[in-house]
Amino acid sequence: MAKRKAIVSTRECVACGCCMKVCPRGAISIPKGIFAEIDRELCVGCGKCVKECPASVIVLEVSES
Repeated sequence: MAKRKAIVSTRECVACGCCMKVCPRGAISIPKGIFAEIDRELCVGCGKCVKECPASVIVLEVSES
């Protein structure tokens, strides 16, 4: 079964925090205030962060497992 996980383009992220606010698992943080980081262990691939990101720099990666 395929699993989805969110990935953020750290070069383009503006660290606005919108994704953090909508993540139901608390998988997103902005540790140094520069860009968002996603904890792949906590991410469930719901896509809420992808929809919320105003810079469109978060995508869902699909992997087979």
